[in-house]
Amino acid sequence: MSPGPSANRASPPDETLRPLRRVRQIREFTDESITEEELAAIADAARWSGSSANEQPWRFILIRVAGTLLRLAEAGSPQTRSLRTASAAIAIAVPDEKDRAVSRAYDEGRAAERILIAASFLGLGGGIAWIRSDARDAPREILGLPPDWLVRTIVALGHPSESARRPKSKPGEGRRPRQETVFEERWPKS
Repeated sequence: MSPGPSANRASPPDETLRPLRRVRQIREFTDESITEEELAAIADAARWSGSSANEQPWRFILIRVAGTLLRLAEAGSPQTRSLRTASAAIAIAVPDEKDRAVSRAYDEGRAAERILIAASFLGLGGGIAWIRSDARDAPREILGLPPDWLVRTIVALGHPSESARRPKSKPGEGRRPRQETVFEERWPKS
């Protein structure tokens, strides 16, 4: 298998993968719009996400109307607060199937992460807006979903505000140390 288009064999693996480590949640945006081309490219990156048995169970709803973003923000607050300042969002709709809930959530998470990465690669920011189970009827109505579909995840998109760009923790403290989270072959003995 050949390396991806941006693989650089002259660079160490940790440097090649550095852009992935820089992807972070952004929940506050400027009033600058993102372009239709940027939103379309992000949606295409999402739809190319992998899924269980390649079922591609998700449907993506692109949202650009400020009033719709605000209604969604109010419907699930505080978990949806990022939609208040977002210039766009992508709602991930999945079939509401109790027997496939875990599989659907897994596929949905893969698509959401792909959206965050795509936004970051375009110099934009993205943040997960989570719709609690007790608030799912509002997005269903706002977005016109059929009754057998649901939206749990909406990814807010836009240009990160200055405060959102600031590090949330001191250098080297953003993640637990590697020795606490990565183990060789088996769980370490206590």
